Amino acid sequence: MPFDLSHLALAPFSLDREQIEWVRHTFEKLDDAARVGQVFNLLSRGDETGEREMFRAFRPGGITRYFNSDAVSERARLEELQADAEVPLLVSADLEGSRMSLPFGTQVPNPIALSAIDDVNVTAEVAGIMAREALAVGLNWSFTPLLDINAKTRSSIVPTRGFGSDPERILRHSLAQIAAFQAAGIAATAKHWPGEGHDDRDQHLVTTINPLSVDEWEATHGRLYREAIGAGVLSIMTGHIAFPAFAAAMGASGTDLYRPGTLSSIINIDLLRGRLGFNGLIVSDASEMAGLSSFMDVTAAKAEILRAGCDMILFATNPERHFASVLEAVRSGHVPSKRFFEAVTRVLGLKARLGLHRPREQREIPPRASDRMKDVLLKAPILEKDTQSLFPLSPEKTRRVLVIAPGIVEPLWSSRLPLILPDLLAKEGFEVKLHPMGEAYETKDYDLVIYAFSEEALLTRGRIFLDWASLGKGLRGAMMRPWHDVPTLMISFGYPYYLYDAPRVPTYVNAWATMDEMQEAVVELMMGRAPWNRNSPVDVFAEVPDGRY
Repeated sequence: MPFDLSHLALAPFSLDREQIEWVRHTFEKLDDAARVGQVFNLLSRGDETGEREMFRAFRPGGITRYFNSDAVSERARLEELQADAEVPLLVSADLEGSRMSLPFGTQVPNPIALSAIDDVNVTAEVAGIMAREALAVGLNWSFTPLLDINAKTRSSIVPTRGFGSDPERILRHSLAQIAAFQAAGIAATAKHWPGEGHDDRDQHLVTTINPLSVDEWEATHGRLYREAIGAGVLSIMTGHIAFPAFAAAMGASGTDLYRPGTLSSIINIDLLRGRLGFNGLIVSDASEMAGLSSFMDVTAAKAEILRAGCDMILFATNPERHFASVLEAVRSGHVPSKRFFEAVTRVLGLKARLGLHRPREQREIPPRASDRMKDVLLKAPILEKDTQSLFPLSPEKTRRVLVIAPGIVEPLWSSRLPLILPDLLAKEGFEVKLHPMGEAYETKDYDLVIYAFSEEALLTRGRIFLDWASLGKGLRGAMMRPWHDVPTLMISFGYPYYLYDAPRVPTYVNAWATMDEMQEAVVELMMGRAPWNRNSPVDVFAEVPDGRY
């Protein structure tokens, strides 16, 4: 072995002699092809034909699992894959809450809802619940928390996945989540390095840009990452985000100023390893997102990700081609041997840090903490404005209700799901009519109009906005505003900035998450059974000062 492993004795790995010897022995027994396997994390979608055989053939270092709702079958599936693996697998997921909650587990708040509650003990409790449920089926690595700053209100990707726009609040909750995950035995991941939220575009579709000066970055994103590193976060995910100010300070010019972080040694080695001193594992964001593929061919990019300082490559849609490309780059020296050694041993080091090389006892699948979450979720929705003193609602005051709700957007599956809000209101004694989208509507026969929008920031949403034309019919339908004649309420179960398109709506609620349980919480609050939260984690009036009135 040409290089030493002393860095694995340092934080955040802090491996003892036995763990370091396991890393050494494992590295030495693997051939080049098996070592290449260790730096890949492949997607596992379910029980697809041939998936298990593919993992046996390519021997990846980890998998990212899309779970189903049956915890027992999920655990059995992961036990099979671990039994097949020559080296234990890292098993990862995005534990972000709401519709990114574990399907078989407790449906918990997303980060923006936790930030609205603004109780770090609740954030830690929720992380602990997710960790216990994840560990019980075999998951050991979460791609959270997000340290992104929701500075650009028109962003479609950050608003509900991060902890808001205030760096101090982001810091409190991200550190609480890191501590809770890692105390339970789940490796946490700070993302998206070097910092997202100042560009209103989505890395899945385009390379985004962090436009801050180096000093501005140091005071915001730099501080967040330094604190996370100081707290011992085990991994950092580098994004398809350019940081031109720092690249320029390091002598880059032209296109290289806008090189995605995943492909930039300046961003990962000079800044993250050098200036910030991070010694843990750097994992790329999904390596075939257009934020990378628009800059470089995805096959050629796999080796460049390693050369740029990442230790693990997330996803490969053509494993045979992509593994062969990296193997050739390693054997030719295009990926320097020292860089490759560091990448493989950091992957093995994370496995040793999590104790994956030791016999594991099967954990009991814990019961869902659903009753506790009902109490938690009541604290999350924000009454941003109410100029008509609408609440509490009652069937005696506003019996006839028209609900205009386009449905819950599921961008991963290109589908829409119905809200349960109309049924919940009907159970309270209201006469509820759900308006068919795209049809003409009149409001004179109703006592209350509710607009309910349900779009969380969940990938590939190039733009999120209030599309008035889709709600009614024709030009007149797009221009109708009912609130001068009928009490009107707008609720967002997700994206918080619809006031940009409807600043004069008299009552506006941000409820952050599309999950059924959050809809239930909103109805409880509307009926006056609990007090509204007014401590918003974002400024919904940032671009609409008239929206306050």
